[in-house]
Amino acid sequence: MKKQMILAAASLLAISACQKKGVATGDSNKTYRITGKINNMTTGKVFLDELGEQAFVPFDTAHINKDGTFVMEGTVAEPAIYKLGFENQEGIMLVVENKPIEITADSGKVAQSYTVKGSKDSELIQQLNTIMQGMQGNATTLNQQFQQASSEGNQAEMKRLQDQFMKMQQENQNQLKAFVKANPGSVVSVYTAGNILNLDEHFLFVDSMATAFKSTLPNSKYTKSLDARLAQMRGTALGSAAPDIKLPSPAGPEVALTSLRGKYVLIDFWASWCGPCRQENPNVVRMYNKYKDKGFEIFGVSLDQDRTKWLKAIENDKLTWPNVSDLKGWESSAATLYGITAIPQTVLLDKEGKIIAKNLRGAALEEKLASLLD
Repeated sequence: MKKQMILAAASLLAISACQKKGVATGDSNKTYRITGKINNMTTGKVFLDELGEQAFVPFDTAHINKDGTFVMEGTVAEPAIYKLGFENQEGIMLVVENKPIEITADSGKVAQSYTVKGSKDSELIQQLNTIMQGMQGNATTLNQQFQQASSEGNQAEMKRLQDQFMKMQQENQNQLKAFVKANPGSVVSVYTAGNILNLDEHFLFVDSMATAFKSTLPNSKYTKSLDARLAQMRGTALGSAAPDIKLPSPAGPEVALTSLRGKYVLIDFWASWCGPCRQENPNVVRMYNKYKDKGFEIFGVSLDQDRTKWLKAIENDKLTWPNVSDLKGWESSAATLYGITAIPQTVLLDKEGKIIAKNLRGAALEEKLASLLD
């Protein structure tokens, strides 16, 4: 693992960018009603943003009265996750559906003081965020301790903290799984299963919950989105045979992933323009040089579009293993086939071409290769 250990826990609150897609207009058939009272707030606006696929989308606004009250009314197609935001204040998460919701909070600490009535799902979001905030707090503390040990060159303490972090991550995932399992009829659970749990590590659990969601929430957009993601992942789940990739090499001829059978193969999805990928490359090169004569190979799949930059990065980073790319960026056929939405990402195959691990980097990659090849 590199000297800086990045510790992070996913959270609904982490999504803050907005992509404007239009604000909802009034409707005579108003079916939801959000009423609120923010103590010690006498002016301003309140904003309701819907959680889209990658960002919150502006949905509705209302003015705050002199007594701190506000009212929002409108229609929603289905229960969905929203953020209720205030000017210069931290927002709160809600599930808006066609029923009244009551919010009370104190100005200056809305997110810490709010209560919600009328929406069980909104109460569940509050529980989930409490869980996530606890996880983030623990991760921050551990990260600070790791950085201190790193600055002192205390390798033993760094290793202890790494082990503690991995154990904490597992406990966090188990806590989230328990939350999902306890609330199979909530869109909050569907969202948690599909967007906060690690799908690669907990595929079987999430897949089983998806079956339950199809019964409890068959028409929810979250259920449909999760089902679509799982359908794509089933072909690249742990234990499955890796789909073949056959793309052009720097020299021109195509190279097939299946041509490397008989070795442990790390499929490395990267790009010349990806800073974290380039930062990780020296470690990958080190692992390659250490194990290439023991039955280890790397198959580099670049999400580049510029051939010149791709070739220059291969040369500069000394990536001497087989490299391929169709130069289509995120539209790469290999990226689509493996459901790659972020890089760097790795997929480790055994000698028969079955997937045995995903997203191994740094110390995790070194430990796995040592267990297989040393």
